[in-house]
Amino acid sequence: MNEAIRILVVDDEDRIRRLLKMYLEREGYEVDEAENGVEALELAIEHDYHCILLDVMMPEKDGMEVLTELREKKATPILLLTAKGEETNRVQGFESGADDYIVKPFSPREVVLRVKAVLRRAVSMTPMPSSTMSKDLVVFSHLTIDHDAHRVTADGTEVNLTPKEYELLYFLAKSPDKVFDREQLLKEVWHYDFFGDLRTVDTHVKRLREKLNRVSEKAAKMIVTVWGVGYKFEVINE
Repeated sequence: MNEAIRILVVDDEDRIRRLLKMYLEREGYEVDEAENGVEALELAIEHDYHCILLDVMMPEKDGMEVLTELREKKATPILLLTAKGEETNRVQGFESGADDYIVKPFSPREVVLRVKAVLRRAVSMTPMPSSTMSKDLVVFSHLTIDHDAHRVTADGTEVNLTPKEYELLYFLAKSPDKVFDREQLLKEVWHYDFFGDLRTVDTHVKRLREKLNRVSEKAAKMIVTVWGVGYKFEVINE
């Protein structure tokens, strides 16, 4: 039997937590709750959740603070819940490492669908058993992607990426020198009708470059902006 999927629901409104818990448990998920940012951060660090639903506006420590601090330690998929739907808030969330963004008021069924989409991506990133003989490697001079283990190394140093950052890098790296516009990347990497905007791609590219640049400037430079169009992966052999 497969390991139970465990989800953390964080919101200062008891009504919302109970509603989401009810719908998620109907799908067979195990659900923990937190009513503020401090409690959420403690639980998220202590346990390995498969997904976290995180409210932005909360007492003691808001969702953005929790997201930023958690991203320093873990790559757990995170969906932000907030009443703020302005573009600046969405962009801030993605820049801080959110995987998705759901604006209140929302349909619980929509939230369940979003959670399932995130879990599908996360499950696909589960490392293969060490005994497997298959080895799906994408290798360049300064960057290696081991797709069987979903591991990225730049100049010999492992790079810790969120599921979405990994998917974006892998998708681009599989087609070197091919230019993709933002609409294509949203469709191919996000896999479903995304209630965001094209800057979602920009913010993920920015974070991906920053993480690569910390260990290898040359690896970071492989992700190239094609002005007025989109992005491509350019091989650097020097």
